Amino acid sequence: MALLGAEAIKRLGFATVGEDVRISDRASFYGAQRIHLGSHVRIDDYCVLSAGSGGIEIGSYIHVAVYTSLIGAGRIRLHDFCNLSSRVAIYSSSDDYSGRTMTNPMVPDELKIVTHAPVEVGRHVVIGCGAVVLPGVELEDGVAVGALSLVNCNCSAFGIYAGIPARRVAERSRDLLELERRLPPV
Repeated sequence: MALLGAEAIKRLGFATVGEDVRISDRASFYGAQRIHLGSHVRIDDYCVLSAGSGGIEIGSYIHVAVYTSLIGAGRIRLHDFCNLSSRVAIYSSSDDYSGRTMTNPMVPDELKIVTHAPVEVGRHVVIGCGAVVLPGVELEDGVAVGALSLVNCNCSAFGIYAGIPARRVAERSRDLLELERRLPPV
């Protein structure tokens, strides 16, 4: 993975950029002026961040793994210490698939219904490979989402969720909160 230098990152036009930000030269950004990046952030190859009017806010100590996408007009917010595994998809917009309207961005707005809702991803959330998070969902602090899960409703703090749709299957340890105290504040 080739990383962009500080000047190349600046030229992308992000709203804000913290320290120690590592971005692959193969990642794509749309609406960069509505994307905020904290410190100690890594965004890997082939990630797509497409910020609509709500923007994307990425906290500090965040990893966005290869082929992950954050897309939509609603706000997407990743709080500190999140880890998005490869091929995670977070959507803050969704078409109506009922057949009563048309779909896709090339169809005029008056012929489709698109729902936009914010997505909130709390501190220390980890989302497994291939999981999908839909508009309007809140993942509270410490949530772990299993690989290939579909998250279509809110997830309570320090729960482990898995399946289609995702359901709470176990409790997650809070030991990581003590480990966080070893890091310098950002």
